[in-house]
Amino acid sequence: MKAHGRWLSALSLGLCATLAAAQDDGLDPTQRSGRQVFAQSCGVCHLPPNRGAATYGPRLNQASASGSDELMRAFITQGTARMPAFKFYLTGDQIDSVIAYLRTVPAPADAQAKEKAQ
Repeated sequence: MKAHGRWLSALSLGLCATLAAAQDDGLDPTQRSGRQVFAQSCGVCHLPPNRGAATYGPRLNQASASGSDELMRAFITQGTARMPAFKFYLTGDQIDSVIAYLRTVPAPADAQAKEKAQ
């Protein structure tokens, strides 16, 4: 019985530490929500299935859509020739949260260098 109690205490401490670490990621609640929606709805094309793997769609970050929130919103809601529209799947608040999250994702160093050269 005592071993079971110790195990449960250790498990709950580990869970609390994990939750605390997840909340200490520098993101506000809207950005965290956006990260979740992005992973669930956009990740199949825009996140690599494993490290170093190619993605179907471009890797998105703060420089995507030329850094324009309105252009990003248009891409998400209306879609493109290769991307479905999400206007009937995601709410306006969910789209805003995805944009807020993507604005926290740093652009790769090579993209930043190209942008400075222009």
